[in-house]
Amino acid sequence: MNQVTTSLTSGLRSFVDVLPSILGGILLVLLAWIVAVLVRKAIAKGLRAVKFDHLLVKWKAAQSEEQAGGTIDTLATVAYYLVWVLFLPGIFDAFRMPSIAAPISNMLQTALNYLPNLIGAAVLLIVGFVAARLVKNLVFNLAKSMDLDRWMAKLTGGNNKNRPVTADQKDTIASVLANIVYVLVLIPIVTIALETLNIRSISEPIINVLNVLLGAIPNILVAVILLGVGIAVAKFVGQLITSLLEGTGIDNVTSSMNFSLSGAVGQLVAVLIGLFFFVEALNALNLAVLNTIGTAIILYLPNVLFALVILGLALVGGRLLANVITRATGSRFAGQLVEYVLLAFGVFMALSQLNLATMIVDTAFIFIICGLSVAFALAFGLGGRDFAQAQLKKLDSKMEEEKGKNETPPYEGLEDKMKQAGKQVSEASNQKASKQKSSNRPSDFTGAAASTRGARPETGSRVDRNNGDVIDADDLGPASTTRVSPEDGTVHDTDHDL
Repeated sequence: MNQVTTSLTSGLRSFVDVLPSILGGILLVLLAWIVAVLVRKAIAKGLRAVKFDHLLVKWKAAQSEEQAGGTIDTLATVAYYLVWVLFLPGIFDAFRMPSIAAPISNMLQTALNYLPNLIGAAVLLIVGFVAARLVKNLVFNLAKSMDLDRWMAKLTGGNNKNRPVTADQKDTIASVLANIVYVLVLIPIVTIALETLNIRSISEPIINVLNVLLGAIPNILVAVILLGVGIAVAKFVGQLITSLLEGTGIDNVTSSMNFSLSGAVGQLVAVLIGLFFFVEALNALNLAVLNTIGTAIILYLPNVLFALVILGLALVGGRLLANVITRATGSRFAGQLVEYVLLAFGVFMALSQLNLATMIVDTAFIFIICGLSVAFALAFGLGGRDFAQAQLKKLDSKMEEEKGKNETPPYEGLEDKMKQAGKQVSEASNQKASKQKSSNRPSDFTGAAASTRGARPETGSRVDRNNGDVIDADDLGPASTTRVSPEDGTVHDTDHDL
């Protein structure tokens, strides 16, 4: 019985000893709750009083005022729980639970130690953002007043020469320059803010990256300048070459193709010049990977040029040859066939020049040629044998006809015609002589003209071997002629009807 009484007495004494601590903890809980509620309401009402929601919408941190109001409530709730966190170590100590209160207390102490650093970094960032925004607006207004977009449009031949520039546009030169300056101003400020936090595990890698970016800025500026100058020079030289070639009339060669050869050459030269400047811009960045890429581009450029030349010659030459064959044969199909064959040859040669799977391209070309040859032989030799025979006969007869025309002398067969003409003249002379004897008048024809090899006409008569004329100087007079037609051998006398 005494032991039970002793236990109850000791327990009561312990409760009495702990009771102040429990009451103190309860009072701290009530105080923390009251302070947290007051802080939450004060922050919410204070931010709305200063119209922080309108600022959030203006800064585009919120899309609407309702969303901005939700953000303010969230900030007030965060402050509410921060107050509870601050009171937790005291509450647990009041309840005599140091094992729970110690970690929380250490955490709060560390956070409070970093609080000045956080405040300093936040102030630096706010000042930096404000300064960067001011510099950005200054650069934008300066670039807008200089009308850089219009000058760039003139330089590059763009179609936005007269388009007004506003701050909302993101694709203008003024906006791009302003954003670049904005980032350049923020980089050192962010670096200083990270150093102020004194968190080496986070700040050192980021600071190293930012330092690399700052070191690369001069190289980037040089590369941008090279690109700008390259674009200007390439456009100027391309337009100059196009104008010079247009003056020479070189476009007449491709007039039937609806293709400007001078424009193509000018554009090609402009692309080449721009490519050279692009490679130099890559080299200016001093990056090994980009330098390797630029070297590879320069080394591969001759292959591309030769491939383009081959394709151009195949295209132009095929069209010209197709026109010639079409006019010569009257067959448009033959001309187009020759054009496509030359174009196919040009494509395969260009692919081979570009070293694009050379073995596959060569093998495919050989297979195509062999397949077409076999298909043509089978179709023309078996399926179209009768057609082939008729065409070959037609071709052979045409060749013989052309050969005969080339070998026939101008007056072949004239001798036979002259013999026949001589006979006709002799008969005409005999008839005329008999008429004169019957009328006791002298004969007009004293001899017959003959035109055989070795047989000459009688005295006073002559047959001209050049044109077939028979001339009788005694009977018909000096101006009388009798003509033998070389076509049919008939005799025509201008004085007498024979």
